[in-house]
Formats: sequence, C-alpha cells, structure tokens
Amino acid sequence: MLSEQSAVTVRATLPAVGAALDEITERFYAGMFAARPELLRDLFNRGNQAAGTQRQALAGSVAAFATHLLDHPDERPDAMLSRIAHKHASLGVTPDQYAIVHEHLFAAIAEVLGDAVTPEVAAAWDEVYWLMANALIAVEKRLYEERGGAAWRPWEVVERVAETGDVATFRVRPADGAPVRDFRPGQYVSVRVPLADGARQIRQYSLSGAPGPDLRQFSVKRVHEDGAPDGEVSGHLHARVRVGDVLELSEAYGDLVLDADDDTPLLLASAGIGVTPMVAMLGHLAGSGHRAPVTVVHGDRSPADHALRTDHEAYAAKLPDATVRFWYERDAPAGAGTGYVDLADVPVAPGTRAYLCGPLPFMRTVREQLIAKGVAPADVHYEVFGPDLWLAK
Repeated sequence: MLSEQSAVTVRATLPAVGAALDEITERFYAGMFAARPELLRDLFNRGNQAAGTQRQALAGSVAAFATHLLDHPDERPDAMLSRIAHKHASLGVTPDQYAIVHEHLFAAIAEVLGDAVTPEVAAAWDEVYWLMANALIAVEKRLYEERGGAAWRPWEVVERVAETGDVATFRVRPADGAPVRDFRPGQYVSVRVPLADGARQIRQYSLSGAPGPDLRQFSVKRVHEDGAPDGEVSGHLHARVRVGDVLELSEAYGDLVLDADDDTPLLLASAGIGVTPMVAMLGHLAGSGHRAPVTVVHGDRSPADHALRTDHEAYAAKLPDATVRFWYERDAPAGAGTGYVDLADVPVAPGTRAYLCGPLPFMRTVREQLIAKGVAPADVHYEVFGPDLWLAK
C-alpha cells in the first residue's frame, strides 16, 4: 500500500512525529476552527474539543494507521477504518472535508516540526494521509449508498420515559411518514439539535430498541460530571424535548453488531449507559430464539442507576440458555455482586463471542479477563461512546 520510498521515510520519522502528535493535533484543530468556525459550531463535538479527547483520538488513529502500514504492508486496518467511517457517516462527513483537514493538519505539522519537514518527509506523510483518507471516503460512500444518502430526517417524539434520575428514553416516529429502514442491533443514530447560541450540535446514541415497525428508541444519559462541563446535547434533550417535539436523526450506523449464528455462545458485557446497545442485542436474540448460551454481564453504581434494567432482565429470561450477572457499587440486592464487574467465577463457554460497551477501563479489564479464559482476541468486540481512545493509551 505505502510506496517503498515513503515507507523508509515514515519509519525513520515516526518516532518524532508520534512524539509531537498531541501538539500537532492541538494546533491543527485551533487553526482549522479559526479558519472554518462553522465546523466547530455544527459538526465537531464542542465538549470533546474542550476536554481534548478528540485530539487524543485523532493522534492515536494516525499513529496506529502509520504503524500498521509499516508492520503489515499488504493489509489495511479495516476494523479501525470501519469504526471511523461509521462515525463519520453518522455525522454526514463529505469527501471535500478531507481536503480541509489535510490543509490544516499539514500546516500544523510544518509549524511544529519546522525544518525537519523536508520535501521527502512531507511527501511520505502526505501519502499516509491520503491512503487513510481515500480508504475512509470509499467506505463512507458505500455506507451512504446503502442508507439512501447522508440526509438528516425529522422524527417526532411520541413517548418519553424516565428510566432513572439521569437517563431518559425517547421513542420516535418519522415525521414525514416515510418507511423506516431496519437497523442492526448495536447500532446508533446521530441526533442533531439547535442550541441557544445558534449552534447545531450532534451526538450519537445507541438504538436501544424498536418498539414498533415505524418506531425507534434511544436512551440518553444526562452528562454532568464533577469538574467537567455539563453535556450540551444531553442537557438539551433532558430539559427541553417533550412528546410532540421533532428531532433530526441520521440513519443507523455502527459496526458493533451481532454477527453470530444460533450455535455461537455469546457474552454481552456492559457498564452504565453502555447497557443500551446490549439491550437491543438481547431483544433481537430473544425474538429470534437464539439457542446457544448467552451470558449477560452488567455493572452500575446502584440498581436505581441501572437504566433499562427491566428490559435487560426480561429479554434474558426469554432465552433458553442465559446466565445473568449484575454488579453494583452500592445497594446490591441478593444475588448481585458488590463492587466492579469481575469475571473470575463466571463460566465462559468455548467459542464465545463477546460484545462490550462501557467506560474504557471497564472494557479493558473485561477483555483481559476474557482472553485469560480462552476467548480469542478477534472475538472480543467493543463500542466506545465518544472519541475512541483505545488506540491512544
């Protein structure tokens, strides 16, 4: 994929570029948003920008892609590209925006690295960038074609359910009355809302179910962590959106989807609001009569904080061979564990395929425990809410 000459240059300069990527991406975003403020206002997540997590995710993905090109010259990191492409498609990213990113990213590289960016170095990293960008553009084109384009669609809120003190479920129906496309359990939609300052911010929320042929539902946790700004979109949805209001939604995207036959043992592990895609998966398994063992694992602060707990338990109860294990940090009822999720005494069937969703420390711990129990690394799949920082550690 990468030309021989460029591979030599990238290998020689990767340590220096990698060490400076955090500064490069910081200057890149600052320069791009100064030149194109509408991108920060209406496309990029302002909360992630303020926290610096988007910068870390970009640096991690660039470094991982370049490393993969060097270590596996005949392969593409399709799993990483697919995850990014699904997120981009849910935002409506267009091919011309890659040229904008290229302009400001390479200006930041030159600014940070100075004279070290010779014409040969610039050409080699330019090749890396366009290999990654063109691969993403191709995947996103296919995704748009499968879903009828990148258009936003109006959906009317027909029901709002308070799941916990901080989680609300919104059930929506197309306001235009047109047919609803199917989604795969585990996928998410983007929701775009107008804010008081004129911005139109976008966030992704997993579809937690399809309560009717023309209905979809997603569940939103209000973000208000100590020491961090409150979530703009989650706060807007909780405070302002009621039955009868209309929201703009994208089509469903996401690559954390069930991909197993009825004879494949499954493990669905979640923590906190990561329960949402797992409930959608469980609902599908219960409806399709999945025969193989299914292990359901969830951790939360308390039973009162466990969103969709009734559905979580009810769907599992419909399966012929399901094991349910819940952990709570406080107020754990009889039969539940106290503290954090620990798979030490949880049997895992040979050939298990695992799906994880929740905070990164939780998913890393569960993944390590599953691999120690013999689950193949390729059979452990995960979803990160927000920028994917798995590669940035």
